[in-house]
Amino acid sequence: MFISRVFGRTFLAAAKSDASAAAASTARTGYNPLEEFFEADRNPDDDKPVVYGRSWKASELRLKSWDDLNKLWYVLLKEKNMLMTQRQMLHSQNLRFPNPERIPKVRKSMCRIKHVLTERAIEEADPRRCAEMKRMINAL
Repeated sequence: MFISRVFGRTFLAAAKSDASAAAASTARTGYNPLEEFFEADRNPDDDKPVVYGRSWKASELRLKSWDDLNKLWYVLLKEKNMLMTQRQMLHSQNLRFPNPERIPKVRKSMCRIKHVLTERAIEEADPRRCAEMKRMINAL
């Protein structure tokens, strides 16, 4: 009986360590949310350069709904965080940040979204709703 307890415990411990090792290996190859703070690596051998888009115009943003602007705000915020993280990482390694003109484009778009939302809040007839909208805009 004593022997079965000792061997049983060692077999259970071995099985647990195998299961935890398998779980750890799948966790390493699985999705890591911190990877979103870094741009996908490109092949430096590619001949054609990557062309990035322009900033959003206020006239284009005025055509979008409140929900679309809110979603776009968070997409731009994520892009800005990714660019700033990449810039800081490269700066710490004394490397040049590629395409630094992307950051002002994102900032301009974010400022224009706030401007369009503020225009809509000012046009609101109900003062309570107007104040609520302004609080939401300032929280962005």
